[in-house]
Amino acid sequence: MFCSLVACAQEQQPPARSMGSNNGLEAQKSCPICLEVYQQPVAGHPQLWPCPKECNGVKIPVDASKPNPNDVEFDNLYLDMNGIIHPCTHPEDKPAPKNEDEMMVAIFEYIDRLFNIVRPRRLLYMAIDGVAPRAKMNQQRSRRFRASKEGMEAAVEKQRVREEILAKGGFLPPEEIKERFDSNCITPGTEFMDNLAKCLRYYIADRLNNDPGWKNLTVILSDASAPGEGEHKIMDYIRRQRAQPNHDPNTHHCLCGADADLIMLGLATHEPNFTIIREEFKPNKPKPCGLCNQFGHEVKDCEGLPREKKGKHDELADSLPCAEGEFIFLRLNVLREYLERELTMASLPFTFDVERSIDDWVFMCFFVGNDFLPHLPSLEIREGAIDRLVNIYKNVVHKTGGYLTESGYVNLQRVQMIMLAVGEVEDSIFKKRKDDEDSFRRRQKEKRKRMKRDQPAFSLGGILTPHALGSRNSPGSQVASNPRQAAYEMRMQNNSSPSVSPNTSFTSDGSPSPIGGIKRKAEDSDSEPEPEDNVRLWEAGWKQRYYKNKFDVDAADEKFRRKVVQSYVEGLCWVLRYYYQGCASWKWYYPFHYAPFASDFEGIADMPSDFEKGTKPFKPLEQLMGVFPAASGNFLPPSWRKLMSDPDSSIIDFYPEDFAIDLNGKKYAWQGVALLPFVDERRLRAALEEVYPDLTPEETKRNSLGGDILFVGKHHPLHDFILELYQTGSTEPVDVPPELCHGIQGKFSLDEEAVLPDRIVCSPVPMLRDLTQNTAISINFKDPQFAEDYIFKAVMLPGARKPAPVLKPSDWEKSSNGRQWKPQLGFNRDRRPVHLDQAAFRTLGHVMPRGSGAGVYGNPAPPPATYQGNLYRPLLRGQAQIPKLMSNMRPQDSWRGPPPLFQQQRFDRGVGAEPLLPWNRMLQTQNAAFQPNQYQMLAGPGGYPPRRDDRGGRQGYPREGRKYPLPPPSGRYSWN
Repeated sequence: MFCSLVACAQEQQPPARSMGSNNGLEAQKSCPICLEVYQQPVAGHPQLWPCPKECNGVKIPVDASKPNPNDVEFDNLYLDMNGIIHPCTHPEDKPAPKNEDEMMVAIFEYIDRLFNIVRPRRLLYMAIDGVAPRAKMNQQRSRRFRASKEGMEAAVEKQRVREEILAKGGFLPPEEIKERFDSNCITPGTEFMDNLAKCLRYYIADRLNNDPGWKNLTVILSDASAPGEGEHKIMDYIRRQRAQPNHDPNTHHCLCGADADLIMLGLATHEPNFTIIREEFKPNKPKPCGLCNQFGHEVKDCEGLPREKKGKHDELADSLPCAEGEFIFLRLNVLREYLERELTMASLPFTFDVERSIDDWVFMCFFVGNDFLPHLPSLEIREGAIDRLVNIYKNVVHKTGGYLTESGYVNLQRVQMIMLAVGEVEDSIFKKRKDDEDSFRRRQKEKRKRMKRDQPAFSLGGILTPHALGSRNSPGSQVASNPRQAAYEMRMQNNSSPSVSPNTSFTSDGSPSPIGGIKRKAEDSDSEPEPEDNVRLWEAGWKQRYYKNKFDVDAADEKFRRKVVQSYVEGLCWVLRYYYQGCASWKWYYPFHYAPFASDFEGIADMPSDFEKGTKPFKPLEQLMGVFPAASGNFLPPSWRKLMSDPDSSIIDFYPEDFAIDLNGKKYAWQGVALLPFVDERRLRAALEEVYPDLTPEETKRNSLGGDILFVGKHHPLHDFILELYQTGSTEPVDVPPELCHGIQGKFSLDEEAVLPDRIVCSPVPMLRDLTQNTAISINFKDPQFAEDYIFKAVMLPGARKPAPVLKPSDWEKSSNGRQWKPQLGFNRDRRPVHLDQAAFRTLGHVMPRGSGAGVYGNPAPPPATYQGNLYRPLLRGQAQIPKLMSNMRPQDSWRGPPPLFQQQRFDRGVGAEPLLPWNRMLQTQNAAFQPNQYQMLAGPGGYPPRRDDRGGRQGYPREGRKYPLPPPSGRYSWN
């Protein structure tokens, strides 16, 4: 259910592309700067926006101050920056940046593109991951150790394959000597993150000075020095602003990030207008081989073959089949509608509250896994675990007497009833999982047998050996000089030499080929080796084997099982509190690699769920010591690095060079559990006390915790207020005036490294210019503070207006009076659908074939390369001939839209009739402009396309052979 709900709630956002002449299509508009045409978004269709164009080599920026072309205006845009930093620094589908400066520019361009899509009007909040809670550090540690191990193994494998290929005489390009980018540097406390914060300050100041879309915008930067994960810093800001009296309850939020937990976090805010924008995931993108840089194979399969020439002059040699990523809008208000329908229950012993039901649904999703806890063995999200939990919840909630959660706090007695109900079906879940896996293996085995049956039993050799295009003249290839003679000699050889196998291939001189007719070896096994599973959850005694194999204790050890369950229950309470109230404890973490069974959650109602108060986060360099492997020690000070590699170090056991990965019933190593030792915080701090004096002033600064910075431009109402604070030299924190900042509240304090008006802002990127005429200003910003025991209410605020329903009403058939339901696809229900006007229908009269006998516009057009002869309509009497606009046009050019007006040929209006330039432009761009319905454009008598009869008005459409109905009187034609 969850996957289908999310799919229904999202709207696809592909990048803009040049379109042809509209010629009556009112849903297309022309860019007034570059004269190219872009498609205005249509309700129910992919929505487009104009991307930056280039004119004579100069990039023309998008004016984001204009209305959003998606017919929606967002107030606040929040960027989870780590989802931007990683693809920009080490992309998978295009060449990686050569140095750190190019990485920063790539990050700037990515933010620009997102900004032009969303166009926030009030706030832009950039949040970079800072020091994470201890519970998250365990996952970060596992990821970084894995990345280091996999990188080293890949380098060794790459070198081995290279040596084998060169030893066999293969061809490989010279090994490029460059420093490998270690993505582990994207962690708080490194020099890279410190430089990134400086670059983002410069970027914000530059845009506030030069971009009209940033004119009245408030920008908050929370860099890696501010503790907390990026998405949770954003949620903390939203929670604290919602608790203020000046908050607008109808603020439209847009959050950018790829993590699935953003959906849960967005639902947890209970804001009615919350949208998530994320880059569309496209699996199986082509990647070049790491040795020969060619596509179509991996390093392990590389054969060292020379690269084929791409293009006549090899002009496409360095091009990659990549394009700008497409984005998806996920509208949480639509997901809320689906959840409301799914979770609504009749005859409840208490009042139904959809907000509380959604909170319970978010809580139940934690059981299938999150960043802080392993999932329960019986609940796999790919097996429909969320649907199973929802069904159990709806069956049991009548007995619980109320909801499972309230504002981030868990009622353990009611949760126990849900978990024990799951425990009752655990045995059947494990057995069904085994049956499904066996069935899948059988199908795969049968598929491999069918593929093997369809393949030839022998490989052709000699002159019959298949050759790649362009390689028949390569050395070693056997080509018959006289194919007819060679075929005759092969037949004679077969007749005279019965001892020769009929599958034997021959060379051009008639002798048997030593490489011909070689039988393919049969596979030793029809199935891949499966990892050994010692637990065997589908057999009796699974609980005893699980605890023995995973925890190395006997299942009869009730005290240990109770400890595991208690830790897991604490984790559930901690995670829910983290989502709804903020970090309950910076020190707590789940101290096991595996989760207990649902049937073990008996007697949890009496378990304590309180956490130690007043805990503080790690400092940045301390966190690096807790999550980095020894291979990434170069990001640490030398004396700290030594603690990770010195055999005499007191904490050397925290940094194993190799470690085991338990597949835990999975097939691939990345799905397994990394069995790393947990870091003992007390031992780590004790060891670091000895090396703290070795820190330089710069390292000490990087090791300190910071806060958020607020930026505004000269046109913002806050500009003069902040400037006055700097002029008076105020040392005490000052309240933010909400009337000057769209209701934002908090505290201001002066920044020692502030961006100030009339001061040069130096560029940290050499390829970018300094800001010599700066008018922007920055200041330290702190969110409103509350008591430690304050509870943020998880409710929809008074005055909040829910968006209009999008789903079809359940009673539509009864109340619609026979009207057809039209679903809303897009943000605006009132958007006019695309239609054809009078000019478009007149144009169709010229290009539609007569007597086609087909359905309404049903015939696809032939490819552009097949258009021969004259492509303009017949001349009227006395009309001068119009030059062909497509005479020198290549087939692929038909997709590029019309040429700019200043490049189009002008015609003399004084000779003959007026040239039909829009009509010719339509011929040129029919495939781009009319994608929903392709039109057939076959030549009529004399090689000319048919045209309508000019006698009369609308009734003058071709009379003979017309099989499609006339257009409606209004001239509108719906594409839907």
